[in-house]
Amino acid sequence: MADILFTHSYFLRFDPKQWRAQQPFAPLATITASATLREKGQSVALYDPMFAERADEILPALKKHQPKILVVYDDGFNYLTKMCLTNMREAAFEVFEMAKAFGCKVLVSSSDATDHSLEYLRKGADFVMVGEGEQTLTELSTALLSGEDHFEAIDGLRFLENGQLCSTKPRINLKELDQIPLPAWDLVNVEEYKQRWIASKGFFSINLSTTRGCPFKCNWCAKPIYGNRYNARSPENVIDELKLLKQRYNFDHVWFCDDIFGLKPGWVKRFADLVEAENLDFKFKIQSRADLLLEENNIADLSRAGADEIWIGAESGSQKVLDAMDKGTSVEQIVEATRLMKKHNIKPCYFLQFGYPGETFEDIKLTFDLVFKQMPHDIGVSVSYPLPGTKFYENVKSELGAKSNWTDSDELLVMFDSAFPAEFYKKLQRYVHYEFRLRALKNKLSENRGGLDSLSLISKLLYRIPLSIWSKQQLNKYVR
Repeated sequence: MADILFTHSYFLRFDPKQWRAQQPFAPLATITASATLREKGQSVALYDPMFAERADEILPALKKHQPKILVVYDDGFNYLTKMCLTNMREAAFEVFEMAKAFGCKVLVSSSDATDHSLEYLRKGADFVMVGEGEQTLTELSTALLSGEDHFEAIDGLRFLENGQLCSTKPRINLKELDQIPLPAWDLVNVEEYKQRWIASKGFFSINLSTTRGCPFKCNWCAKPIYGNRYNARSPENVIDELKLLKQRYNFDHVWFCDDIFGLKPGWVKRFADLVEAENLDFKFKIQSRADLLLEENNIADLSRAGADEIWIGAESGSQKVLDAMDKGTSVEQIVEATRLMKKHNIKPCYFLQFGYPGETFEDIKLTFDLVFKQMPHDIGVSVSYPLPGTKFYENVKSELGAKSNWTDSDELLVMFDSAFPAEFYKKLQRYVHYEFRLRALKNKLSENRGGLDSLSLISKLLYRIPLSIWSKQQLNKYVR
């Protein structure tokens, strides 16, 4: 039995691309909020639907715990959750209905609920918590469990009163992140995550956050939870968590799921020093920016700490497009950061974004040139996706129809007036991936020079060549 049952609305099964990949990360924000309430003496439990086949699989947990409060607390650190996919929204609404049948108060914290609060409240949520949620959740759950029925003094809330949407004052963000308790990993079935990782990749990766927020202002980037600011944990606090997790779960790899890793001056150097001093042995991947990586010794210190992959928002090989996005980086910085990462044996990886307003096929070809000349280790290809709260959304919202969110992370639907039809961008994504993989194989074959893997590489090349030719032909139908 628990007074408060936590869950979230990201179902891996409802996101086909991610289900095929089988590289799941536990709901970090959810278990951090759980730890916060538990530290305050509240009785909490977790139902994790990550591997559920249906929304109604929560029913046994509701029957077991008979909670007074159901908290649907999405993982605001995970970019997949921040995409606000409608498959997950619909699952959340099903969960609300089941929870209400058990007499639960339903509390929600998520990017999507922030964007669509009225819809969530009308579908059964009693409260939407807006912004950073731990303090709001603590105050709200305490009030509900003590029988209070007035909530105007609790910052960061939205709720219905006489059918009208009411909002309290915005919640001030936490600055001293070291004071937040470590996530309640004991509530998670870590072994299932571990086995799925080992089966799909041969190693176990775990997620960890060192910061909240991002101070940069790329005009398409939505930040409904942690906002346009940047607060960081101390390197010492992060090392303490890594040591604990290594002891408990013996992970091999970490995804530091910060929007921007190690922005504060001196942070990365201190972190690397501590990793070496503690003899911690693990690899990790981060997200960063090309300009930040060029700061003195940044890449060298990241390599020393164990960085394996660094994903940067390259977005485009066209400076015109980068400037239109208010990206604040240059193509030259991307090229130089890539060179330095390779020099220090770090795998550079690019996020690419096509379809931004004003992008022409000449701009797209510049992106081809960037990717195929620099040949990063990996790429992620998306199309511009307008989310509320961004300048980009405001610029195109008059062009949006009834559909304003993707169904799953691989839908890649352009939902505003663009230079090419929607199907072009799916073919573009396919071509870039096929051609990139083909060139990577050619490079490997050249490096192998008759080695033991040559026959395997040739076989893969023979498979990839027709795919690349076919996908380019499909693409050319739109640009002749």
